[in-house]
Amino acid sequence: MIDSLAPEVVEPLLTGRFGHPYVYEERCESTQGLIDRSGPEGAVAVADEQTGGRGRLGRTWEAPAGSSILCSVLLRPPPGPELPQLSLIGGLAVAEAVEETLELATQIKWPNDVMLNRRKVAGVLAEGRDGVIVLGIGINVNQKLSELPDARVAPGSLRVADGVARERAPILALLLARLEREYDLWREGGIDAVFDRLGARDFLRGRHVSVDGFSGEVVGITRSGELAIDVDGKHRLVEAGEVTYER
Repeated sequence: MIDSLAPEVVEPLLTGRFGHPYVYEERCESTQGLIDRSGPEGAVAVADEQTGGRGRLGRTWEAPAGSSILCSVLLRPPPGPELPQLSLIGGLAVAEAVEETLELATQIKWPNDVMLNRRKVAGVLAEGRDGVIVLGIGINVNQKLSELPDARVAPGSLRVADGVARERAPILALLLARLEREYDLWREGGIDAVFDRLGARDFLRGRHVSVDGFSGEVVGITRSGELAIDVDGKHRLVEAGEVTYER
């Protein structure tokens, strides 16, 4: 299997405006720093290995070289409370790309994780400054179970899910196409425009969770991108926070 994310492999597979320009490095500290923030919307930076990959809340993102899709996409959304919502839009695009690749159902764990067979196979990190959002995306593709790190949420990969090693370039191209579609819909209609597909994949719905010092049962993701939790019969809305759940 020839598995490369080099421009000459990926660019012929791109079908829309996302992915142009396409910047690629075999190794970098983080694709979040590799991307040019002055570039056009849809510009992407990709690496085979990150030495300082980051997740939410200062966590690290670890993956063996050449095993994953590690990319950052530049977005220029309209002014507003877009950061939490764009993590969900990115998660929805990843979930759709993984589903189409494996033909297995995926779920989204609010606010930014993609779950497959109760394991986290992808994460999304939105970072904003001066009206520009850089959406960092990591998808575990070809790791074996022994190559996955210990983590609070059990990690997985596409290969762990079905035993198949895959070329990453078609998955990346599919991801960028799905992200472009969902982002454009969001720009025009907000979360409501994608809510049916988002709500149907809500991993936390009905689970007992703890967040910010209180606990309750998750009602679901709202049409404004918050997490609604039933606490003693009253709904509490969470815009951001560290959610732990009972398996």
